[in-house]
Amino acid sequence: MTDTRRARVLIAADKFKGSLTAVEVAQRIGAGLRRAAPDVVVESVPVADGGDGTVDAAVAAGFERRLVEVTGPLGEPVTAAYALRGGTAVVEMAEASGLRHLPPGVFAPLTATTYGTGELLRAALDAGARSLVLGVGGSATNDGGAGMLAALGARLLDARGVPVGPGGAALADVATADLSGLDARLADTEVVLASDVDNPLLGPKGAAAVYGPQKGATPDDVATLDTALARFAEVLDAAAAAEAPGAGAAGGVGFGALVGLRARFRPGVEVLMDMLGFAEALERADLVITGEGSLDEQTLHGKAPAGVAAAARARDVEVVAVCGRLALPPAALTTAGIRRAYALTDIEPDPARCMAEAGPLLERLAVDIARDVLL
Repeated sequence: MTDTRRARVLIAADKFKGSLTAVEVAQRIGAGLRRAAPDVVVESVPVADGGDGTVDAAVAAGFERRLVEVTGPLGEPVTAAYALRGGTAVVEMAEASGLRHLPPGVFAPLTATTYGTGELLRAALDAGARSLVLGVGGSATNDGGAGMLAALGARLLDARGVPVGPGGAALADVATADLSGLDARLADTEVVLASDVDNPLLGPKGAAAVYGPQKGATPDDVATLDTALARFAEVLDAAAAAEAPGAGAAGGVGFGALVGLRARFRPGVEVLMDMLGFAEALERADLVITGEGSLDEQTLHGKAPAGVAAAARARDVEVVAVCGRLALPPAALTTAGIRRAYALTDIEPDPARCMAEAGPLLERLAVDIARDVLL
């Protein structure tokens, strides 16, 4: 590109976790581009993959942020947000049941509950939503979505007819699961399970084995949780759902959504791109800039930059990426449809400073992009 007067750049990046939101990433890139190429036309569509930052991305696209007090993963009240536009609500489970609500260094893999996620969904229904996008990721929980279903009216009882306690471990005691009391409005509501992972509920690739250790689960805890989740699936007579893609997402909340909410699984980045108007913005773009905090192997498996790059490649639009840390070789980037990646560590080798000064550093990278690609 040699004529920046008509060059249009679409910034479609995810958050830099712990440093910048997706909106802030777009603002910093835009500032750097304009510094080097003042006439460039910049458009931004902050994206997410269903995890942390999903509500922020929806709000940036024109949804209204709604705040609700719900039950946190440890049973304490927390303030959570969802996004609403018309009859569509975007519910991010991490807002209610995420690791962000745990004190530093504190984990509760056996007892953390998704009850607040169910309360957040109910609040969206109360506000008139009849299309729900449930973004999952960043959870503190391993309860198979049992808490979520209980908050929506399900009754999960032990052999004495007493409701089982919170958390995944308590599901070992489930004797009956009555879903007949689930909120009647769900029958007329479309629910989409938006996730960047397609793991099953159980086994070596399941919710407990793969993601439990990230939430503080020991090997013994993993075994306990996997057995308890298997009991839950057995009582619900939902073996097929337990094997379905996405069932193991976010400690098995995907399973609860598939069985109890009759949700439809879709890759989170695809859902968000559709909802946020990415395709229309892409038609106007000469260059796409995507990215996230770390470009690594996980990026290639359903993360936002991979989805953005795939869509841009299908339209023959060039893509470059920005990141804090780059752990992919050039060949992998090329395969993903990314021409080149620019990392904060290229200009600041100290990771701590990269985190603390991510904004100014990102602007400097954007200047480099403008000079390399636009000028």
